[in-house]
Amino acid sequence: METKYSGIWPVAPTVFDDDGSLDKDGMRRVLDCMVDQGVDGLCVLANFSEQFLISDDERDILTRLCVEHVDGRVPVIVAISHFATDIVLARARQAKDLGASIVMMMAPYHGALLKGTAEQTCEQFARVGDVGIPIMLQDAPLSGVDLPVPLLAKMAREIEMLKLLKIECAGTAAKLAALLASAGDSIDGPFDGEEGITLLADLDAGATGSMTSALIPDQIKPVISAHAAGARDDAVAAYARVLPAINHENRQCGFRAAKAAMLEGGVIRSDYCRHPIAPLPAATRAQLLELIRLLDPVVLKWAR
Repeated sequence: METKYSGIWPVAPTVFDDDGSLDKDGMRRVLDCMVDQGVDGLCVLANFSEQFLISDDERDILTRLCVEHVDGRVPVIVAISHFATDIVLARARQAKDLGASIVMMMAPYHGALLKGTAEQTCEQFARVGDVGIPIMLQDAPLSGVDLPVPLLAKMAREIEMLKLLKIECAGTAAKLAALLASAGDSIDGPFDGEEGITLLADLDAGATGSMTSALIPDQIKPVISAHAAGARDDAVAAYARVLPAINHENRQCGFRAAKAAMLEGGVIRSDYCRHPIAPLPAATRAQLLELIRLLDPVVLKWAR
């Protein structure tokens, strides 16, 4: 199966000053640091960008800032999820008009109980497809919406602009394999997420790319590159090397990890996360930095 989209496409964190205001210069430095690590693309305004803590006005500012600053150096994915289809459509049109390459969407949901049906989910994605920009579907536990393989396969076959699927639910590898067996010819980019914690199994199942955090993309990319080249032993060794850091990020830190590393490396001047997100505990931060220092990542030396 040939795929158009592959490699590592990490999520950019959103940078705030200590008072909680947007740090636009810091945001630009984050994007430059990511591009300089050889990423194949990047994503903004996703869950790991704290999209649920950003106002609509700030979203407009960040969408424009990020797409314009990257300026075509790599493709930019703009996350546009919302329960309201009209809002999703407006966000998709804005992303396309500004020059984004792809939009990313979860199934429509609001809270724990308000969820789109299979038909409503299909319709929302189809209407965004009419905007004329490639779509990445994000199958994420956060939405609480069950997206079984037959539904995803149907959507991939019937919605022309649905080009990529990012699977990050429990049992990702098995779901990817089943999805590719059912609709592989209609999927240009089978991806995983969750910081790459199941990356090797997912690559074996047919994933061609991964949307990790921005913590250590330069260290994770060799896993994907080696696997794609058929050098599985090298991929296994590269994966074993980075897995302790990925595990600590995934299980202990979440989206706070990338900003902690960027603060330590001088990329940004604050790793502030907006309330009600708690600061990263000092011991957890120290363990994170201990683990990534062993890898000598770009994030710790890019600004030096």
